Amino acid sequence: MARFVRKNKDEIGRAPDELFYRGEKKIDEVLIRVIDFDSKNLNEQPVKDITEAIAYQDMKTVTWLNIDGLHNKELMLDIAKGFHLDELVLANVMNTSSRPTVQEFDNCIFLSIKMLQLNEEHGTLTVENLSLILTKSVLISFQEKKGDVFEPIRERIRKNRKRIRNGWTDYLTFALLDIVIDNYIYILSVLGEKIEILEENIGNHPNKSTIRKINDYKRELNFLRRNIRPAKEMILTLSKLESEFIFDSTYIHFQELRDNMNQAIDSSDSYREILTDQLNLYHTSVSTKLNDIMKFLTIFSVIFIPLTFIAGIYGTNFDNVPELHYQYSYYIMWAAMIFVAILMLIYFKKRNWF
Repeated sequence: MARFVRKNKDEIGRAPDELFYRGEKKIDEVLIRVIDFDSKNLNEQPVKDITEAIAYQDMKTVTWLNIDGLHNKELMLDIAKGFHLDELVLANVMNTSSRPTVQEFDNCIFLSIKMLQLNEEHGTLTVENLSLILTKSVLISFQEKKGDVFEPIRERIRKNRKRIRNGWTDYLTFALLDIVIDNYIYILSVLGEKIEILEENIGNHPNKSTIRKINDYKRELNFLRRNIRPAKEMILTLSKLESEFIFDSTYIHFQELRDNMNQAIDSSDSYREILTDQLNLYHTSVSTKLNDIMKFLTIFSVIFIPLTFIAGIYGTNFDNVPELHYQYSYYIMWAAMIFVAILMLIYFKKRNWF
């Protein structure tokens, strides 16, 4: 997914409720999984046909329908008809570049948020759009590709954790959003450790790699902030939403999400200030180092200027120069000059002056 919003030309002029996939296809075949449960029973299975999942909405249980892959227009139409949803809801699902948002409809709540994941092996950051459709008995989650980020939630359901097994779709929604926001905080903490390590070393060994790392970290942090800040607005709206699909007992959990989002925003702001301070410290260190070099070269020049002045006036054309008629005097002079030049370069290199 592009780090900046991109709009294809063929998207211009389309109706807002038209089912048209706006994004990059990340999976060939759409995968559908159903977890249906209550306090005593659990049924988990993959589904080949959406009609199998539609039958769950009439049961007095909680049904979590997870769909990996958003490009199948016919499937989206079947979901809209089967669950009696406005096609505008599914059109929003298929728009992966949309901002995080909360919208309440007659028979559901639609939520959209960016889901960030860190590949620790390669150190790369990926983003995908997560959409949730919340009804009284069914929660439908849409992911761009197959992933295991929600596996801890599935394990809690399988292990019959009372809070989630006794809750309804609103609590399940909270659990999924909690995973997403926890990933925000985790990624920020990993980036923060790198920034703090860089801060410890920047005063002692400022070099070109230092400024490169600062710029890389600033770019990653700005990317995180572009996704986290709109999510904060969405969570704030959700925590204040008065809806029949959300029980009063669940609002306290949405407020917890709001607190976690505030923590993530505060951390990103702090790290941004640290990077700015590091950039200023780097330039200060480089300037100080340059001043030290100029001080040394000035002293060096001051010493040799009078010597050069004397040599320039009197020259070296004396009658009694010992090596004047020596056969290899010219080559010895060149060797001495090259040796002095190399010696000075080595000294400058050890002092990290270039």
